Amino acid sequence: MGPYVNPDLQKERDGAGFDPENLTLELHGGVERVKTKRAMSAKALADLKVLDIPDFHFLSRTEQYNASMKKAVYFMKKDQNGSFANEEESYFYRNEMFPNENPPIGLQYAMFIPTLESQTSPEQKQRWLKDAKNFKMLGTYAQTEIGHGTHVRGLETTATYDPETEEFVLDSPTLTSIKWWPGSLGKTTNHAIVMADLLSQGKSHGVHPFMVQTRSMETHQPLPGVTIGDIGPKFGYGTIDNGFLKFDHFRIPRENMLMKYARVEKDGTFVKEAKNAKLNYGVMVAVRVGISLTVAAHGLAQACTIAIRYSCVRRQSELKPGGPEPQVLDYQTQQKKLFPLLASTYAYWFTGLQMLAVSNTIRAQIEAGNLHALSSGLKAYTTNGANLGIEACRLACGGHGYSLSSGFPKIYVHATPGATYEGENTVLYLQTARYLQKSVTTAQSGSTLRGSTSYLTENLPNKSAICQKVNIGCAIMAFKYRAMILVQQAAKRMSQLKASGKPHHEAWNLSAVPWVQAAEAHIEFYVVKTFAERISTVKDPATVSVLGHLFQLFACENILKNGKDYLMGGFMSSDQLQMLAEKSLNLLADIRPNAVALVDAFDYSDNMLGSILGRFDGDVYENLYKWAKASPLNKTEVSEAYHKHLRGLIHGQNSKL
Repeated sequence: MGPYVNPDLQKERDGAGFDPENLTLELHGGVERVKTKRAMSAKALADLKVLDIPDFHFLSRTEQYNASMKKAVYFMKKDQNGSFANEEESYFYRNEMFPNENPPIGLQYAMFIPTLESQTSPEQKQRWLKDAKNFKMLGTYAQTEIGHGTHVRGLETTATYDPETEEFVLDSPTLTSIKWWPGSLGKTTNHAIVMADLLSQGKSHGVHPFMVQTRSMETHQPLPGVTIGDIGPKFGYGTIDNGFLKFDHFRIPRENMLMKYARVEKDGTFVKEAKNAKLNYGVMVAVRVGISLTVAAHGLAQACTIAIRYSCVRRQSELKPGGPEPQVLDYQTQQKKLFPLLASTYAYWFTGLQMLAVSNTIRAQIEAGNLHALSSGLKAYTTNGANLGIEACRLACGGHGYSLSSGFPKIYVHATPGATYEGENTVLYLQTARYLQKSVTTAQSGSTLRGSTSYLTENLPNKSAICQKVNIGCAIMAFKYRAMILVQQAAKRMSQLKASGKPHHEAWNLSAVPWVQAAEAHIEFYVVKTFAERISTVKDPATVSVLGHLFQLFACENILKNGKDYLMGGFMSSDQLQMLAEKSLNLLADIRPNAVALVDAFDYSDNMLGSILGRFDGDVYENLYKWAKASPLNKTEVSEAYHKHLRGLIHGQNSKL
């Protein structure tokens, strides 16, 4: 007899109309990659048992940091010992070892080593990379300041070159120039790549990266001239020491400026290489697409997994008077809450995979501006959607969703910073909008548009042919139409403002809201088109069918959400929108039999979800009770607070306020 599985969940799995394993292979890159993923997951789970890490929900922040550091050091030693055959194995192992958790050494892998590999001269690579990869140098990337974030040119930390000593003098001249937020900076690392305004021969040469040792290699004490520490508790991220860093005439050697793209000669002459770092868009694209995939799509996928499984385990109220309590997922209202989010998850995931594939090809250089605009907008679109969706999944789980044991709080606080780091989302939409505005100007000059904006010069039909079947071509055309109309409206407003005498910067600011709306529509069109293209590559007919339902639901819901844009231009009639609303409801019933299989296909372990409500076996209530009994407050039958405070109140003992 196998392990217990809730009968309702087992019935859902047995009744699915497709094999979720086929979809797992599509989502995770094929048979061999899924084998590697599962093998590394199993290794990490076995190692976690050996490490005996306590439940983070019952730990203080300091205890969480220490426990995560224990895991991090264990992982780094395995990495040093050659336990992983390649980066893919290391990646999957890390994911399982640190589920929705930012380890204290995360920036070593995410920013410090990649920056050394991409921004240093050959001599500097030889000097630093070995120690970084052997974890003698523990580093982070210090760019953001307490008063400046996305606006890099506004950074105030200075690096003034002194030709007499051939050193740079680092200073934090103002309160707002203190470095603030870099992960791992507060207590973990001993080095930082610091972005600072380079001053030499009386001139500013812009912001450049510098290698800075911040702590003693022997004692880990901060070096003289360096004030450093943790910025305090945050919304989440309790396992990582986001820090502050202040310099007071702190000197570093001239050779510590990262010199791949620029350098300062001994006499102070600034030299800029012909090959500029700004041309290397591929890394930036990959980072933002990575956020769309690993933070937004995965975060929303985990939330949907929990909510949909729990909605099949939970039975409540009556549909038929006097009948048995139905599964919550049988209520159409619950389906309406969750299935559009499930459709969005698949749209985000497939679009992220496609963008990631493109960013790793030569097209990333050929189409640099186009891919930069797409990745910026995609990061904004998906993280905004994921943040709202994760919270909607929590609400759909009722009271139990509010418990830390649900997994939602940890998933949410891990995903929500994605809306602000690596570019605040409104700013990123405006970057996409600038590309759209340039594309309009290019088209008006008679030049040909290529890439994602080529539709702006197409002759689109004035009326939609969309019908109840929600044909893929008609759906894509609808989103293309909306994007084109909103781009045209934003461009027209800006043109009118400039014609009225407004300077370019003021006209841009006064038309920024329409431009952001246009950017969002442009990205949504790209997501819909890419989702459809990805489905067309799937070979299994049953999988194609269920993905087709999700595509149609995604299309219907987003057209209905922005119905006014289709009505105002006469592209759609109110009857067509009503037809789409009816189709959307019918699609809920089509998706219902496959809902659990669709979330099982994401292939998350219980450890990764960190949720009692979303357990694979569906044994929710027994484990909720066990978890509650493990609360530290239950270690004694009578709490310490009773003896200190309550007893006197209850027994009428006099006390002074």
